[in-house]
Amino acid sequence: MFAAILALLAIPVGAVAAEVEKPPPSPGIQGGGGGNRIAEPGMIAPDFSVLDVGGHPFRLSEEVSRKPVLLLFWSVFCDPCRAEMANLQKAQDRYAGRDLIVVAVAVDGEPLRSIIGGFARQEGYTFKVLVDELDATGRWKVADAYGVAATPTLLLLGKGGTVLLRKGGKIREDELEKAVSSLLKK
Repeated sequence: MFAAILALLAIPVGAVAAEVEKPPPSPGIQGGGGGNRIAEPGMIAPDFSVLDVGGHPFRLSEEVSRKPVLLLFWSVFCDPCRAEMANLQKAQDRYAGRDLIVVAVAVDGEPLRSIIGGFARQEGYTFKVLVDELDATGRWKVADAYGVAATPTLLLLGKGGTVLLRKGGKIREDELEKAVSSLLKK
């Protein structure tokens, strides 16, 4: 039985390993003046459209036109990401139905969609969990557009899409709360 489980897990892990072996594309947003840039405070966040774990489409521009968005890039294989996901759920619980949309983008790719979805259900996440995917050139549709080189990476986008906060690594719960509550008071 244990061997059968390992055999099933070897397929997705192999798919991820194959993706990791590719030379990493240069991170960032294609700038109008040439070169790549990272989505940072003061910039307009790049629009994207990907599917959530249930296969439903999500388009950032539709959501950010209505409300601010708290956006986390994460991986199911990242221990610090799990703490960030718990912080995201607390923000979702506190601001649900009010003025904030909470979204997590898994950078593990399409081959792991069911594992990502199962993990999200197991943990009881009630916010949108999206799955990044590779485009025709082998670049991540969302993570590369945002210049995400490591997980977790958290962004707070104001209504209209302006990047207000970008934080790589662990963010303290009180720091996140301060940023969100400050934004929602405006």
